[in-house]
Amino acid sequence: MSPEEAIALAVFLGVYAFIITERIHRTVAAMVGASLILIVGIIPWEKVPEYLDLETLLLLAGMMVIVNVSRESGLFEYIAIKTAKLSNGNPMKVLLLFSVVTAVVSAFLDNVTTVLLLTPMLLYITKRMDVNPIPFLLAEIFASNIGGTATLIGDPPNIMIGSAAGLSFNEFLENMGPIAVANIFLTIAVVYLAYRNSIKVTPSKRKEIERVILSMDEEDAIRDWELFRKSVIVILAIGAGFFLHDTIGVKPAVIALFGASVMLLWSGVSPERALEKVEWATLFFFGGLFLIVGALVETGVIDAVAGKIMELIHSEAQAIFVISWFSAVSSAIVDNIPLTATMIPLIKAMGSSVNTYPLWWALSLGACLGGNGTAIGASANVVVLGIAHREGIKITFGEFLKVGALIMVSTVALGSLMLWVRYGL
Repeated sequence: MSPEEAIALAVFLGVYAFIITERIHRTVAAMVGASLILIVGIIPWEKVPEYLDLETLLLLAGMMVIVNVSRESGLFEYIAIKTAKLSNGNPMKVLLLFSVVTAVVSAFLDNVTTVLLLTPMLLYITKRMDVNPIPFLLAEIFASNIGGTATLIGDPPNIMIGSAAGLSFNEFLENMGPIAVANIFLTIAVVYLAYRNSIKVTPSKRKEIERVILSMDEEDAIRDWELFRKSVIVILAIGAGFFLHDTIGVKPAVIALFGASVMLLWSGVSPERALEKVEWATLFFFGGLFLIVGALVETGVIDAVAGKIMELIHSEAQAIFVISWFSAVSSAIVDNIPLTATMIPLIKAMGSSVNTYPLWWALSLGACLGGNGTAIGASANVVVLGIAHREGIKITFGEFLKVGALIMVSTVALGSLMLWVRYGL
C-alpha cells in the first residue's frame, strides 16, 4: 500500500469512527477529514469539482428553501388535520391514512422535515382519541423511511445515487415506487398485528373520537392564506418539473433552485429568514464526505475492494442480494449517507464485470430501508423518539428493535425479491 493509499484509508476510517461514536459532530469530522485530504494533496485542487457532487448539494439546498418557506403557511398541519378527518374516528384508519400521507410527503420532502411537521399533529390527535400513541409513532417512522425510497428526492442516498449514476426522477418512480407501495402496506399490516389490542376501540369510543376529530378545523392551521396558495402552486410546479426533467432536458437540481428562487421572489419572505433555516451543517457534511471518499477513488483503494468483491459475486442476482442486504444491515447501525457515499464508487468499479443498473436500486433499497431496523438507524427515528420523550412517551431501544428489525427484514426481503424477479431471473 502506497503512502497516499494509507493516508486516504486512515482518514476515511478515522472520520467514520467519529461519525459512529458521535464523539464529535459528524460535520466537523467530515470537514477535518476533507481538509487533511486537500492539505496532503491526495486530491489535486483542480480535481475537487470532479468529486464534490454539486448536483446533490444544490438539489438539497433548493428543496430546503422551498420547505422552509412553505411550512410558515401552515400547509403541512392542514394536510395532517384533513387526513385525520378522513378516518371518521377509526384508529385503524388513522394509522393507515397517516402512514400513507407520511410516505407520500416523504417521497418529496426529506424524512426529518416530514416527521418534524407531522409528529406534533399525530400526538395531538392520538391524545384527543385517548389511544396508545406508540404504534402510530412507529408506523410514522417506518413510513417516512419507506416513502423516501420511492423518488429521486425522497432521501439523501437517492439524490446521491441519482446524481452518480445519471438516473432520472421517473426511473426512480418506475423502479422504487412499486416497492415502496408494496412495503408501506406490508408495514401497516405488521404494526397492526403487533399492536392490534392497542388500536381497537369500542363503537361508543369510536363515536366519541369521531366527534373530537370533526371538531378540529383544518383552516385554523393556515397561518397565511396567501403564502399557502403560493406554496401549493410552486410545489406542484416543482413536482411537474421533476416528472418532466428528462423531456425538457433540465437537471433536478436546477429545477429545485429555480423553484426556491420563485418561492422567495413570489412569497416576499425574507431570504435571510429562509436561508438561516437551511441545514448548512448537512450540506458541509456531504461536501466533506464526498472529498474523503473521492480520495479512496483517486488512490485506487475503491478499485481494489471492488475487485475482491467481484471474486465472490458471479451474477447480477447475487450482486442484488449482497448489496441490498449489506446496505440494509449497515444502515441499521451507521448513518446511511457515508455508507452510500462509500458504496457508489464501489458499484461504479464493478461495472466492468456486471451490469450495474439493478445494483443502484439494490443500494437505494438497503440504504433507505435499513434505517428502520434500530432506534438510531435513521435521523427520522431519533427525531420522532425525541419528540415523544419530551411528551412523556417512552419508546425503549428494545421495544423499537422488536418491531423495527421485523419491518427491516420483511421490507428488504420483499424489495430485493421484486428486484430479483425484474432483473435477476
